[in-house]
Amino acid sequence: MGLLFLASSGSPCCTPVPYCVLLPALAMTGWSCLVTGAGGFLGQRIISLLVQEKELQEVRALDKTFRPEIKEKLSKLQTKTKVTLVEGDILDAQCLRRACQGILVVIHTAALIDIWNIHSRQAIIDVNLKGTQLLLDACIQASVPFFIYTSSVEVAGPNSYKEIVQNGHEEEHHETIWTASYPYSKKLAEKAVLAANGSTLKNGDTLWTCSLRPMYIYGEGSPVLSGIVNRALRNNGVLENTGKFSVANPVYVGNVAWAHILACRALRDPKKAVSIRGQFYYISDDTPHQSYDELNSTMSKAGGVCLDSRQGPPLFLMYWLAFLLEIVSFLLSPIHQYQPPFTRHLLTLSNSVFTFSYKKAQQDLGYKPLYSWEEAKEKTMGWVTSLIEEHRETMKTKSK
Repeated sequence: MGLLFLASSGSPCCTPVPYCVLLPALAMTGWSCLVTGAGGFLGQRIISLLVQEKELQEVRALDKTFRPEIKEKLSKLQTKTKVTLVEGDILDAQCLRRACQGILVVIHTAALIDIWNIHSRQAIIDVNLKGTQLLLDACIQASVPFFIYTSSVEVAGPNSYKEIVQNGHEEEHHETIWTASYPYSKKLAEKAVLAANGSTLKNGDTLWTCSLRPMYIYGEGSPVLSGIVNRALRNNGVLENTGKFSVANPVYVGNVAWAHILACRALRDPKKAVSIRGQFYYISDDTPHQSYDELNSTMSKAGGVCLDSRQGPPLFLMYWLAFLLEIVSFLLSPIHQYQPPFTRHLLTLSNSVFTFSYKKAQQDLGYKPLYSWEEAKEKTMGWVTSLIEEHRETMKTKSK
């Protein structure tokens, strides 16, 4: 079976293809799932596991654009399950309504994550919050009964680098107070998703929702890890010290994808769903608790990249410098868009003791990491090493 690709052709509607031709068969012979952000780091991994699910007839993969290599990769996932690519904007209400037609489960991973200050605050809030609200509305209009939201540990904090949370859990109240665009928008979006639980659908049925809060996600294809490694390569193979004071429990992308599959199963199971509806879950795995700098160093050392051994400025001094730079940014905003190289939020996020247990996900979803730490480390190190080798080959070619 070939991959079906539905393009926008520049129109406001995400696809001109008549879904009505497909939907009656889908409703009678199996179930279908829509994954937003399908071309992204996590979205691709979710789809690679989804296509193995029983009686799943179609995965509808929505993203703004799909790079050629992503199209090729997704085409190789064709088994008994059809993979339909839909190019469309998460802010296009008409596109979302069409994409949701005939869908049983929506897995919403689409988000703007911007640690390099590329996107405007409004763009991030529009995609992360407004896009989620529009998708919820589309689910109600199309009578989609199950909605799984990919949230983030950042909706819980940390709010201060002096705050210590070790093996936190869902019964504790942790909520970010930062107004930085990413945690702010993700927090409000998650609230909207959980508040929508129990809403009445157009056909009279009920919408059931849940939210997953992954820790910092690493693994092959990580745009954050790739950016860090590329910066190190431009710095003569030396990694910057950015998070040496942190204690985090990063989670492997394959395990986060697996948690989504289990949430999808559990939310559709009437017996399990009772305890899951309207709930959020922290998703971690058995990756050792460590600093972000230690994780980056572990994953890149095989390629000859090392951590900067120099002693940096004290954290409190960096924090107040960030505060001053934010004031400068605010004062210049009427005439110039100045983006500080680092912020108080980023310093706090990168240098806090902030870890969470996956016990509740284990209890309610049946979650157990699919990949061990050794497997995750080996896969990620192999990918990072290939990036480094590719960079060096490119530099050799240029120097000839």
